[in-house]
Amino acid sequence: MKIGLSKLEEKDPFVLFDKWFKLASKHEISDPNAMSLSTSNLNSFPNVRIVLMKKFDKDGLVFFSNSRSKKGREIESNSKVAACFHWKSLEKQVRLRGKIKRITDIESDHYFSSRDRNSQIGAWASLQSKKLSKRSELEKRYNEISVKYKNKEIPRPSHWCGYIIKASSIEFWDNRAYRLHERLLFEEKKGKWISCNLFP
Repeated sequence: MKIGLSKLEEKDPFVLFDKWFKLASKHEISDPNAMSLSTSNLNSFPNVRIVLMKKFDKDGLVFFSNSRSKKGREIESNSKVAACFHWKSLEKQVRLRGKIKRITDIESDHYFSSRDRNSQIGAWASLQSKKLSKRSELEKRYNEISVKYKNKEIPRPSHWCGYIIKASSIEFWDNRAYRLHERLLFEEKKGKWISCNLFP
């Protein structure tokens, strides 16, 4: 299960990420695609939460959310973000930093249509990050949306969309005995990935 970072000759961090993610998909108990996402507000005060990566390739990592939420508003004001995957079962971690932007409406429509119908209703019902006086208010909204779209296709809310993180740095961390962990950092410079090992 161990892939020694010091012996790697990989020049593309996403090839290595793909190898680790496939391992995580087999061995991680729950949500191997879960990543902590850090954004910051206008006062440069950070916020972090868990989101689910839905796909990745050389262009970046994609997740979906409500653009009117706190994270959505912070993304609009500051496109610089950081994210982290921690796979405890593998004793591995991947950290990345980069810029984020929305994906196309067509891509968001396609993914929204693939979601469970109840989740589609939930996307309409939740006023994400706004204050909720009581749970019954949310349940009422959910029931109203259910009735409104009964026997109908549920369209994607315009505020529900996908985001893609274009990484400029990616660090791979692999647990080792005596805290002598292995760390491999990739940084993009002029369109090329440059790597180096770091002290633990």
